Order: sequence, then C-alpha cells, then structure tokens
Amino acid sequence: MRCLLWPEGSRDERVKEAVALLQRLDQAVVFFGRSSKSLTIGFAEATLRHDFVNGCETSLVTFLEGIYVQPAWRRRGVARCLCDAIESWGRERGSVEFASDTDLANVAAQRTHLALGFEETERVVCYRRWIGPPRACSA
Repeated sequence: MRCLLWPEGSRDERVKEAVALLQRLDQAVVFFGRSSKSLTIGFAEATLRHDFVNGCETSLVTFLEGIYVQPAWRRRGVARCLCDAIESWGRERGSVEFASDTDLANVAAQRTHLALGFEETERVVCYRRWIGPPRACSA
C-alpha cells in the first residue's frame, strides 16, 4: 500500500523507508485498518517531530507522514479511525498538536484533511538553490 500512496521510486525504496521508520523506536508508529474479514484496507504512518513544524506552536508534534485507504473502503470512517489512533498515540507521548501536510496541487488530500478535522494553517512554496562545489563566476 505504501507503493500506492507514494508511486514514485521502487518497491525496494518503499520497504527501506518503512524499515527505517519502524527503527525509530518510540518516535514512529504505523497503524493498519482491517476489515471484518481481517483484510488490510488502509494504513497510516506517523512520527513525533521535535523540530519546527509549519503552523504549529510546540516542538513535540505528532505528524501524519502518510495515510492510505483502499478506494473501495473510502468514506466509511477508516481514515478517521486511523487518525484517532495516531492522535491517542501522540497524546500518550506528550504531544498536544497533530499536524500533516500535502502538496498544493493535491486538492483531494486537502479535502480529506479538512474532513478529518485538520485546519489549514498556511500554504508554502519551498525553494532551493544548489551551491555544490565552488565554481568560477563569469559575468
């Protein structure tokens, strides 16, 4: 399901990321949604962030890293249950804020976040300038 949520990259990359996430001991968690027949129908990953998180006021923030629900199971409360479990997990560890982000162009994800009780705090476009090794300036 990680490959469905994040289709860029290889399956091996997604597996390595999942292993790295779970090695963060008490700082990361994955919850799975299961049907009454024990089929995995969704998942959500979260971490505790100690660094700055856009739109937050505290430095221990529960952060939704990713959430995915199989299309046939959407709009049935699965994502809400997954987020409720993450919220409880974060609260038990001293977090008072639950944050997430999504791409500016991903309107469906923005709507989902709002439906799950998140509030939009800001919009941002990030930039980078590669500085690499020194090079001569030619004018």
